Amino acid sequence: MTGASRVAVVVGNPQPASRTLKAAAYVATELSGHEPDLVVDLATTGPGLLDWADPDVDDLVSQVAAADLVVVATPTYKATYSGLLKLFLARFAPQHGTVLSEIGATVPVRGLYVLDSAHADPTAYDAWLATARPVVSALLTARLTTGVHA
Repeated sequence: MTGASRVAVVVGNPQPASRTLKAAAYVATELSGHEPDLVVDLATTGPGLLDWADPDVDDLVSQVAAADLVVVATPTYKATYSGLLKLFLARFAPQHGTVLSEIGATVPVRGLYVLDSAHADPTAYDAWLATARPVVSALLTARLTTGVHA
């Protein structure tokens, strides 16, 4: 896959520098072939996430929206995603909704669930990566060569 793709990771775990963040960065690197260009650890955004006029959060939203590939990760709480992630994702324009599989939208690959006990084991990701990597690669190639979102 080309190194020209812009890759972002958004993590909604309320604990900063969490295992969820490490897992998401690993998945993004494995899918794209390079480290993420942007990692948004929402636990570190502070009260600005609650302020709809906060310029720093607006900048993060713009940077994520400009990415070619976004890996969104959150722990599951009571069968849903975290409030931090909800607050951040609510700022995106409706056309960006297609990236949000766990919120009911359509995405090109199924979601990835990793047990707490398996976060540090790269083999826990292998089967998912084997099916997701070719799909994501094809979509990124199409996006980078045509400029069209697939």
